[in-house]
Amino acid sequence: MHELGLCEGILEAVERRAGGRRVTRMRLRVGTLLRVAEPALDQAFSLVADGTVAEGAAIDLVVVPVRATCAACGHATDADEVPVACETCDSGELEVSGGDELVLESIQLQAPI
Repeated sequence: MHELGLCEGILEAVERRAGGRRVTRMRLRVGTLLRVAEPALDQAFSLVADGTVAEGAAIDLVVVPVRATCAACGHATDADEVPVACETCDSGELEVSGGDELVLESIQLQAPI
């Protein structure tokens, strides 16, 4: 369950940005190549966030696909896996980008009482 290790790093970033204020929600952008399972991520974050400013915070997960562009014909496609050949011309000359990111896009803080 690599989600536990990811969540430790995410929590550090959340706590830095929160500055001691209570966090109620966060938005994460995660590349498909990281193979993050949303239920496992929720459970792992719940474990690492216990007793912190992010305890009980909801996670909005945005999964980002791999983008492959064929150098031969220019066809571009989004995929969950790194393709080995262009689906249009069968060329193996693909330029691959994305799919491996892990970005804390935003956090939502509890409104002052």
